[in-house]
Amino acid sequence: GISKNLVTAEQLSPVIKNISKRFPDLQKIKKIADAFQKQTDTPGVGDLIGKQAPDFSLASPEGKMISMSSFKGKYVLVDFWASWCKPCRMENPNVVAAFQQFKDKNFTILGVSLDKTKEEWVKAISDDQLTWSHVSDLKFWDSQVVPLYGIEGIPFNVLVDPSGKIIATELRGPALSQKLAEVFQ
Repeated sequence: GISKNLVTAEQLSPVIKNISKRFPDLQKIKKIADAFQKQTDTPGVGDLIGKQAPDFSLASPEGKMISMSSFKGKYVLVDFWASWCKPCRMENPNVVAAFQQFKDKNFTILGVSLDKTKEEWVKAISDDQLTWSHVSDLKFWDSQVVPLYGIEGIPFNVLVDPSGKIIATELRGPALSQKLAEVFQ
């Protein structure tokens, strides 16, 4: 659970600024201040719900640029995964089942891979029968989407409504189909 001794970023920020000013030459203090700033600048997963989905454009396996904003007007599950991620691969059958069940109801999926090599990425798409749109910049954790969505681990996904607003995150297992059934009832 949440500890009663928990300190919020708002409470910690002035303390870190004060220490940084008092000891500007200490490298450890500078490192901590920089890490804290980076952490507070990155959206948390929970902060995404209710916000517009950050736009990005990445290449498909065929080299075609596909942007997140091109899916406006549809419900889209943005599914962050990779061929090397065992939990992602284990989750793929659930994602395939949800796609099959809801693809005729103004719903699609955009697979965003954190792969390093095109060959392994394309093989996993084929092996797991992932028949929706896929994109990647093949930059692993250095992908532009990682900080945009505050991704700290995969599998990770966001469900975006037709207006481009994120309405749910981290839908795995039966939770994905349950949420989609709720949306399309």
